Amino acid sequence: MSKKQKEQTITIDDKEYKVSDLSQEQVGLVNHVSDLSNKENSMKFNLSQIQGGRNYFMGLLKESLAS
Repeated sequence: MSKKQKEQTITIDDKEYKVSDLSQEQVGLVNHVSDLSNKENSMKFNLSQIQGGRNYFMGLLKESLAS
């Protein structure tokens, strides 16, 4: 029994496109957008950690100054 693979698609502005219908240039642009989105999400995660760490150490500093 062979399973049919679902054709890869991407959705942009609520419109679905078959990857097989895209030009090489368009596939390259899709890859750039995808990579940049991943980097943006990673930076947001890192920023959240940095802000949390800064707040923690600021709290320790304030405690030490209050004593």
